[in-house]
Amino acid sequence: MKSSANIWSPLAEGQSPLPYAPGQLIYLQDTEANEFYYIVSGTVRCFLSAPTGEERTLTLHHAGDLIGEASFFDKQPRVSSAVAVTSCMLVRIDRPRLEDVFARHPDLAVSMLEYLAQTVRLLSAHVDSAFLQADHRLARYLLTLSPDETGVLSCTHEELGAAVGLSRVTVSRTLSRFVKAGLIRTGYRSLVILDRDGLEALSQ
Repeated sequence: MKSSANIWSPLAEGQSPLPYAPGQLIYLQDTEANEFYYIVSGTVRCFLSAPTGEERTLTLHHAGDLIGEASFFDKQPRVSSAVAVTSCMLVRIDRPRLEDVFARHPDLAVSMLEYLAQTVRLLSAHVDSAFLQADHRLARYLLTLSPDETGVLSCTHEELGAAVGLSRVTVSRTLSRFVKAGLIRTGYRSLVILDRDGLEALSQ
């Protein structure tokens, strides 16, 4: 899911960002959503929890992204949890704050609708991917991730496996095939998409 820090920066005007340490929970699945968050810096992992205790990563969010906005708007309990992966600075937005920002920046309302539509598409992709082969599932998931300003996706094989329901070994083998096909370049706990069209074709 892509976003520009410049689009949502008005949400942070005059606000003091809240610090979160790596591993610190930001919000919990099934709790009331009275606010959402704008990521000023850092990386956040959003994930689903099963009654058995298993977790499935939905996506990693970076600076400039919003998190927790879907449940905030539909006034239903949160459908996922969020935890800081790195040291993060977040701005909390409640309804009075959002109404004030929309009053001063009415164009943001349309951008917010588009962002919410992307969130719904992301969740739908996770449901659909359960029926795809390993390479299709992984390709589809990689296309939902937001790179940093240098185009790098920060993710480990374990995180990818948890997100798409594959073992670490299967993820490693699949990524190796992607590298040989010229689709991606891998690095330490990271990768870069070289051929987005090729991944999109593979994800169908």
